[in-house]
Amino acid sequence: MQQEVLDLIEAAAAAGEQAAVATVVSTIRSAPRQPGSKFVVTESGRMVGSVSGGCVEADVATRAQELFSGANAGVVHYGVADSDAWEVGLSCGGEIDVYLEKADPALWAAIQVVLNEDGYGMLYTDTATGEKRFERGVLEATELREDGVFAEVVEGPLRVVIFGAAEAAEHLCAYGKQLGWRTTVVDPRPALATPERLPSAGSIVKSWPEELGDIVDERTVVVTLSHEERLDIPAVASALRANARYVGAIGAKKTQERRRAALLEQGFSADDLARINGPAGLDLGGRQPSQIALAIAAEIVQVTSGGARRKPAPTAA
Repeated sequence: MQQEVLDLIEAAAAAGEQAAVATVVSTIRSAPRQPGSKFVVTESGRMVGSVSGGCVEADVATRAQELFSGANAGVVHYGVADSDAWEVGLSCGGEIDVYLEKADPALWAAIQVVLNEDGYGMLYTDTATGEKRFERGVLEATELREDGVFAEVVEGPLRVVIFGAAEAAEHLCAYGKQLGWRTTVVDPRPALATPERLPSAGSIVKSWPEELGDIVDERTVVVTLSHEERLDIPAVASALRANARYVGAIGAKKTQERRRAALLEQGFSADDLARINGPAGLDLGGRQPSQIALAIAAEIVQVTSGGARRKPAPTAA
């Protein structure tokens, strides 16, 4: 959930203004924004977010003002623009359905409280009746269901836990900062796990994976960068047990084979091992720490955004 969306709804309520929330609920072909993307407009014309990257926001803003004057909430369909006509449309060739409604400040304030507590949940909106409900602690797919209910994940910044205070860890944290991630670097070696080496890290934990408790869960991205099996193998094992959202581990072929063999001995199955992205990162060809971090960041975006399934792990030797 974009924090600026929640902030503007809260600010509008504090100023006695109405706010409208536009949410992408479905897409066809190459739509510029994913389902769940939001655009907020207030009575005074303040705006944040996006539902199309600029193609239809002006029309949404006009419809929002009509909503404030008494128009009904509902779904608006935007398709391909006619280049010979002055009509609203998407030049990218895609189509989107946008649900436009007046914001309920109390609901969004309650969601903000949950996010402040590092909680998460699902927001369900009946696009026919406008009825909404929020269920905390539930994690399902963001989608428009056949019954017309739009279900969307509501959570804070992506949590990325990096095991190993390698040079690439700082670069990955720097990319993560630009992407709005909440990064944590874990390394038990005090000489390496320092703010001087990792100025971009959100937090630094000097600990072994076995000592971390519940820092990793199903919403967490886990990456190992240490080249140290005493750190990497327990980190990957904890990520698999927690069903982490993404599990990435660097290392050459022999390193990957040793790691898989060790995990098989611990009782993990072939299906478990197939969830490991190893070596971590898209194959961009770069070998410098900054390039390796870029490849890993790109793969995290790809996997967590639904762009691709996890890569299958090779069969252990």
